[in-house]
Amino acid sequence: MQNKSIEQIVRKQQAFFSTGKTHSLAFRRTALRRLRQTILQHTEEIYDALFADLGKSPTESHLSEIGLCLSELSYMLRHLRQFSRPRRVPASLPQFPAKAFVLPVPYGVTLILSPWNYPFLLTVEPLIDTLAAGNTAVLKPSPYAPHTSALLAKLLHTCFPSSYVAVIPGGWEVSQALLHQPFDHIFFTGSPSVGKEVMRHAAEHLTPVTLELGGKSPCIVDETADCRTAAKKIVFGKFLNCGQTCVAPDYIYCHKSQTEHLIQALKQEIQRQFGKDPLQNPHYGKIIHAKHFERLCRFLQPEQIIWGGQTDKASLRIAPTLLYPVSWEDTIMQEEIFGPLLPILSYTHLEEVLHIIEQHPHPLALYLFSQNPRTTHRVFRYCRFGGGCINDTLLHLASSHMGFGGVGTSGMGAYHGKAGFDTFSHQKSILVQRTHPQISLRYPPYSRLTQLFIRYFFR
Repeated sequence: MQNKSIEQIVRKQQAFFSTGKTHSLAFRRTALRRLRQTILQHTEEIYDALFADLGKSPTESHLSEIGLCLSELSYMLRHLRQFSRPRRVPASLPQFPAKAFVLPVPYGVTLILSPWNYPFLLTVEPLIDTLAAGNTAVLKPSPYAPHTSALLAKLLHTCFPSSYVAVIPGGWEVSQALLHQPFDHIFFTGSPSVGKEVMRHAAEHLTPVTLELGGKSPCIVDETADCRTAAKKIVFGKFLNCGQTCVAPDYIYCHKSQTEHLIQALKQEIQRQFGKDPLQNPHYGKIIHAKHFERLCRFLQPEQIIWGGQTDKASLRIAPTLLYPVSWEDTIMQEEIFGPLLPILSYTHLEEVLHIIEQHPHPLALYLFSQNPRTTHRVFRYCRFGGGCINDTLLHLASSHMGFGGVGTSGMGAYHGKAGFDTFSHQKSILVQRTHPQISLRYPPYSRLTQLFIRYFFR
């Protein structure tokens, strides 16, 4: 798409926002209901697109993408009036007899740059939040998920006019052209390196950004953990979507007294969930493209593979793989894996683990399997990360009641539910002052008595 066409779309959305139509709660509700109806009517097509791009089964597609979007829509429709209300706040004594409130208002024209690993969820869920907040939206889905991107363009084109919601397909050159436009808010999901590029462009227009990035999310299994339960939940969280999940457990830190027990439990659980030959399992996904497949294959060191390791280049599949022993000097520990390879490290002292985790960039998630309340308190107070679970994986992001976001190199800002509504809203502070009575202390000339009163008020 040419730069001129992109400029025209942005100008059309600016003009539409200026009409004030999106400020209406009735208008927003109608838009959200229309979006929900469109998803329900085209669920089978969404299944087909996700299978074509990532090999996802219908069940996995509904569990990890479509269902979460429908849940967010229902939540927003139930709470939209409450979130949009002016919030009364106490006026300070020097402001007497005024009243004060905070009014959430939409930013304007927003840009959503979404990734390929959950191409439907990570495009539609932030769209729900920005429309609920009263904005217009330009969506740029990933070219690496072409079937889902094309379907999104088709569905949203039939659902909304481009002056309200527009889908602009294309590669990095289209993203660059979009980032040169004066958007009112940018929402990006992807890698930290591209996130930095987004921030650089946003700075040119002083545009606020929300960045949902990634990182090496640790999974700690201590000496009190139930290894069978831990294995079941770790295998689910790690190998969902073939490991291509930004909050997947990137590696395990297991207490040395539990390591052998956990490894055996992981092997049994992989076989139970995916069968003896996962590459032949129709419910097991695939790697997104050949370049990423080859990158992951370079991490496979034969001497470290204790389970799995099978690959099929023709179908872009890699079996769930356990690697042990692994150290921080190994190549696989130098970057986020983003695939079905699970390194296992052993530890003796928890404090050493926490120190190492804190030395590295802050991850998007952290998971702890423990029955010791003191350990859970220590880990979750000491380590900096976006969010996480105790005795589970992934499910902290499956709720509209909790915000989801990163910290440091794993991102900034949050969305889901009210956090998403607030992310796409400007909190406008308003003071309503009465005409009478007037307090004259603030007006010159200032007497000695006035100075004493002012010092008393502001101490």
